[in-house]
Amino acid sequence: MLLLAAFMLLSVAGAGLAAILDPTPAPASASPRPAVEQAQIPVRIVGTPFIPNTNPRER
Repeated sequence: MLLLAAFMLLSVAGAGLAAILDPTPAPASASPRPAVEQAQIPVRIVGTPFIPNTNPRER
């Protein structure tokens, strides 16, 4: 129990230290940004499509 408590204390201390040293994200601006259109790249599918086996007795 002592080893578990020591490990937990060190883990919490490490997580707290990481949270303190981590820079806070910038606040979101109130003005909406225009949506940037990104071209979708066509994807080539190789092989048969995955169909989940919902009924194991039928194959």
